[in-house]
Amino acid sequence: MPSVPDLRLAQLFDEVKCDVLTKSQDTDNALKFQEISRTFLLPTKQMNEYALRASLGDDVYLDESTAALEAHIAKITGKEAGLFLPSGTMSNQIALRTHLQQPPHSVITDARAHIYRMEAGGAAFHSQANSIPIFPENVSLVFSAPTRIIALENTLNGTIIPHKDVLEISKNAHAQDIIMHLDGARIWHVAVETGLSMKEICDPFESVSLCLSKGLGRISSIYFFHLHYTGEHRSPGAPIGTCLVGTKAFVTKARWFRKLFGGGMRQTGYLVGCAAYALTHNLPQLPRVHALAKRLQQGLEAIGVGILSPAETCILFYDPSTIGVEYWEVVERAAALEKPIKINGSRIVLHIQSSSHAVEDFLDLMRTLKEEKAKAGWTPDQAPFKKRNLLQDVYVKATKPT
Repeated sequence: MPSVPDLRLAQLFDEVKCDVLTKSQDTDNALKFQEISRTFLLPTKQMNEYALRASLGDDVYLDESTAALEAHIAKITGKEAGLFLPSGTMSNQIALRTHLQQPPHSVITDARAHIYRMEAGGAAFHSQANSIPIFPENVSLVFSAPTRIIALENTLNGTIIPHKDVLEISKNAHAQDIIMHLDGARIWHVAVETGLSMKEICDPFESVSLCLSKGLGRISSIYFFHLHYTGEHRSPGAPIGTCLVGTKAFVTKARWFRKLFGGGMRQTGYLVGCAAYALTHNLPQLPRVHALAKRLQQGLEAIGVGILSPAETCILFYDPSTIGVEYWEVVERAAALEKPIKINGSRIVLHIQSSSHAVEDFLDLMRTLKEEKAKAGWTPDQAPFKKRNLLQDVYVKATKPT
């Protein structure tokens, strides 16, 4: 007869058991390849097979595959060392904290930058740093002492910062002993579109954060979902991961802050295996993605849909009010298509699992909506007047009137 302790252990084991798989999990996973949103990361069989062969070390101490990826990213960017981190936000914030010493100090960013708008006030919380948002129309920057860092983002909303401008900013910053940091969440798109080497892009900066997930094909967004299905099962970027690069001394200190921030990870081999696979197999697909985004823009413009921010790489922002349509109408009708398209506002991001079929379906929908509005009596003179200026926020979330 089992003892009381044995019965209690058996009860404990039974309570703790967990099965996260549905009865139709394989079928559900297959369907997810036709319904991709920011929540779902879809490594393919080929990516999984490669990643599962990665080392099984402990990255808090040493994982060989992770160290190899860090060294590779450092080499191609012309930096001395690299550090694998779970997210771009953590990478940016650790970079700022590593550079900054004793407050008071300030960080200059573009007013639209992720570091300023989308990182939960991290610069103030982690580094006690004041953020100074700058609009690029400014002819010159007035550095309110003691400014320590200028943080640029490239691409910014899919738009590439001209390299000559980056060099000029870097020259002026370094003349005043100001550190340069680059949030390179989509830096791979910059390299592909401009033809610049990674080293050329990174040379003006003391530190660079390179996203290995969304920038290499993974879909990612703050508010918005994207065109979603393809006829092929192409791998996304790594499920998670960013590499922060800089000098050896900088990375040594950043590694300590990674532990302090709670970012020390154990078996990272699988994650960096996915990243390595994405670097090898996904980067060559980005030109097709850029062409698809530009095709979408051209199609929308031909219909008469407004473009708030053009498709220089993989992102565009559109305005359907120029054909009498509201964002919420697009959202509802796109979701009701035979092959639904998930979108949630003004931003559309194309990625390596987007297809030309999805683009054409979306354009067909916009033509249909335009025709319906015209039949209902809407005319272009009814379009709302919108004064364009640099301060305009192109992010618009669809809201249905109640």
